[in-house]
Amino acid sequence: MKRRPIPSGGAIAYISVFNIKEIVPMSKPIGYFTGYTINDGSLVESLQEEYGSTFELMTQHEKLFLISAISAQLCDQAPGKCRDEIYVVGHQINSSLPKHDRIGLIEALINQIRYGRSLTETEVLHK
Repeated sequence: MKRRPIPSGGAIAYISVFNIKEIVPMSKPIGYFTGYTINDGSLVESLQEEYGSTFELMTQHEKLFLISAISAQLCDQAPGKCRDEIYVVGHQINSSLPKHDRIGLIEALINQIRYGRSLTETEVLHK
């Protein structure tokens, strides 16, 4: 049986087929990641009702589009500029890495944006 890595922080389910047990990562519901509370009348509640609590009623293409749309808008609102070398890194990532590694980098970057420390533009200039 081929083992697949389990993403950190993901819930897991045990599936038994013919006495073969496999650990399968499961998505967490939208409310785990947002300020959503039940019956709050928010857009997040509406999205959950329309597309499922884990966006299971969306295609992968649609999910990636939303990631792109949200991140582009957040990038436009973030202070500072992007260094030229980061554009090169982006091109290298998209032209060299397999899909599963690119998705993993999206997950890692989101985790760092949410919980990690980022340099300020001044700190970057003095590096």
